[in-house]
Amino acid sequence: MRTSLLLAALLPLSLSPHILANEWSASWQHEIAYENDDLQKNQSQLQLEWNHSPAENLELTAIARLAWDSESELYSSKSHPDNYSDWNTSLTRGAHGEISLREFYLDAEWFGAYWRIGKQQVVWGQADGLKVLDVVTPQSFQEFILDDFDDSRIPLWMLNVDIPLNDDNTLQLLWIPDTTYHELAEAGTAFEITTPLRTPQPPANTLITSVDLLAVDKPDHWFKDSDVGIRWSSFVNGWDLTANYFYHYRDFAVLYQELDGQQLTVKPEYQRSHLIGFTASNSFGDYTLRTEAGWYSDSYHLSHTLSEGKSRQGVKHSEEFSSVIGVDWQGLTDTFVSVQWFQSYLLDYDSSIARDQHQQTLTLLAERNFANETWTAKIQGQYSIKQQDQLWRFKLTHTLLSNLDIWVAADSFFGDDEGLYGQFSERDRVLVGFEWGF
Repeated sequence: MRTSLLLAALLPLSLSPHILANEWSASWQHEIAYENDDLQKNQSQLQLEWNHSPAENLELTAIARLAWDSESELYSSKSHPDNYSDWNTSLTRGAHGEISLREFYLDAEWFGAYWRIGKQQVVWGQADGLKVLDVVTPQSFQEFILDDFDDSRIPLWMLNVDIPLNDDNTLQLLWIPDTTYHELAEAGTAFEITTPLRTPQPPANTLITSVDLLAVDKPDHWFKDSDVGIRWSSFVNGWDLTANYFYHYRDFAVLYQELDGQQLTVKPEYQRSHLIGFTASNSFGDYTLRTEAGWYSDSYHLSHTLSEGKSRQGVKHSEEFSSVIGVDWQGLTDTFVSVQWFQSYLLDYDSSIARDQHQQTLTLLAERNFANETWTAKIQGQYSIKQQDQLWRFKLTHTLLSNLDIWVAADSFFGDDEGLYGQFSERDRVLVGFEWGF
């Protein structure tokens, strides 16, 4: 209902007699994935974008997505999953695809500031593959972290204002009344989360005969439950710097548990946290140094502690410090190499917590263009030092026409089933696909 009201409020802009521009563009992407000789994915995705300028210093953008998959290994079967707000709905949705208004926002320049009002993505930070500060917009994990972030982010209805302070300093303000959070893969689909790092496990020597997963206790008041953020950006002596603050609900629900005899009840609930962080980057010849760090006032982690008859158990609370240091190298023509070191440290740790106090992950990205940039080879890797599990991705892309790319790719997981990557060690896949823009 609120979405309909917003569309009705903005519709007169598209009917303005002072039309300065009206542009359409589209892309069609089709991708097929095979897992152990079985078809995991056979998906077509049509994305339509409309840009319209009803007046000077105003631009309206609408992006619609139509996706269809002959298989049902990835999509949720629910027409409106619990993680979405009433505002953030698809026109139609099911196990084989969806039709949705992906983004819809108005860009305006008012009072010396740049305003973006509507459904949109916001990206903080510069890390690749994993996230430290890029937590403003939630994500769909229906394909784990294999989908491009631009496609897997879930755009939110928000107010986004950039205020130039001077030539080198900008202030960004965010107000997000949309109570939409991460979407996890549905039980029974290809990338259902099973690792004990994220899924409650019965205590040792306890016979659990049934597990009751209750509906999530989700924030639903558009004002009281809003997220708010502020970011200061600056350029100082060759350094791009930001300082970030975000008061928000964590996008993963906290899985509180209650044990009653042989019955385990799981009660998901979203909890708030303060995030304070910074980013810095600078180039030194062929090298670029990047870093970002964030402190969370509240993080929640599964615990082995579970006693009969007590509620809100199975979870431990801790402050958390996360960071990444990355180095990019472009010393050879048409070649890009990036390495990153991620780490997460719990300041209030005890041995009952399922994860380690100090988690570290190394990542690699290497990309090279050939034949006048008509061929691109890319390799990406992520390695968890403690769990010793890993994910490797390979992709070879050919630009057949200026608006047509075709590719072959492979995703491979290694490790035991308790690791974040190792839980999918039986989910290796090969892919072929194309994307045509028009």
